[in-house]
Amino acid sequence: MIETLIVPGLNGSPPGHWQFHWAEGDERAEMIEQENWSKPLFTDWLHALEARIAGSVPGVILVAHSLGCSLVAALASRPSASHVGGALLVAPADARALSERYPTVGAFATAANGALPFTSLLVASRNDPFMSFEQAERQADAWGSTLYDLGEAGHINIASGFGPWPDAMTLADGLRGRAARSSTANARPRSWWSEVRPHLARGHDTGTGVR
Repeated sequence: MIETLIVPGLNGSPPGHWQFHWAEGDERAEMIEQENWSKPLFTDWLHALEARIAGSVPGVILVAHSLGCSLVAALASRPSASHVGGALLVAPADARALSERYPTVGAFATAANGALPFTSLLVASRNDPFMSFEQAERQADAWGSTLYDLGEAGHINIASGFGPWPDAMTLADGLRGRAARSSTANARPRSWWSEVRPHLARGHDTGTGVR
């Protein structure tokens, strides 16, 4: 059964992207498919996500990137949220700003404002062209997410050097309450998320070095 649903953003996550590598290498992970990655239609995208949540194990973990974070946040008022165990929200994009170039994106911004009813970790970069770090801090507060500071990491995509990214799996395992996987045990992010989230601490975890 699928334990992890990977949720790309605008234009999808092509070969080379860390989300693509994860989906290809983990038999219990699956990437959400959308009919048109370059023209996001909120209702269509939401229904596709909810359909796969329904077909996954209870407590499935959602791993979203960019506009996919707004899509996951839109679950807050939906019955399907009760089937979600947690969400890793990586490099959320400012949907309102994106809507100036992609008008259909505006609906994502409107639907993604409420606090999330499941555990979430927002991973933000200090030089992300699609959302400033200050905006990410405000967004984490609005969603009730723990904020993880990845330093200067661009948009955490192929262009900023993020091909295979085992630390993402490590952080997702924290959402499940698991210890780090053996494959990443020697490359865990600094300040491993409160040693597997004992109190869901709201403080900032800083840096991406290894112990």
